[in-house]
Amino acid sequence: MRSIVSMILAACAVAAINSQAFAQAPTPAPPPAPPSAGGTPDKMPFDIPYGMSIGLEQAKQLMAAAEAEAKKRNWKMNIAIVDTNGELVLFERMEGAQIASVSISTNKARTAARFRRETRLFFNAFETGHGYIATLDPTLTASPGGFPLVENGKIIGGIGCSGGTGDQDAVICKVGADLVK
Repeated sequence: MRSIVSMILAACAVAAINSQAFAQAPTPAPPPAPPSAGGTPDKMPFDIPYGMSIGLEQAKQLMAAAEAEAKKRNWKMNIAIVDTNGELVLFERMEGAQIASVSISTNKARTAARFRRETRLFFNAFETGHGYIATLDPTLTASPGGFPLVENGKIIGGIGCSGGTGDQDAVICKVGADLVK
């Protein structure tokens, strides 16, 4: 009987001590406010109109320039050029280029053409905590190395490179993208 009374008293003591600790605990901080949406811009960002899609001959010129730059630097690249819809016009996998980068380069080019912006911007958004980027499109690639092709102020396609680091990919693709004016 004594052991039962002792256990009951011990349980009451523990409950009393814990209730005092809870009573003295500071009030939890309110949850942080959601991040600002950044305001409403007056103009639509990246509002570049679509033009006539890039043709095969022009794509070959861009491909040759990008490949030459990659060879000069001894970087093995996969290079993809797509039309305004993001459909493949020309693709090249350099000898020894990483096989996994075949679809990555194509998706970078597709992302750049369809979203009318460099893929590095998606990478930067993702890196700063904007995970919603992953929900926009299952083929969106948030990695440097994809550029829209803009001719006379209109999107004619996109170029994407993969095989090196994101920055290496971007250097090669920029050479091709810079040929379009």
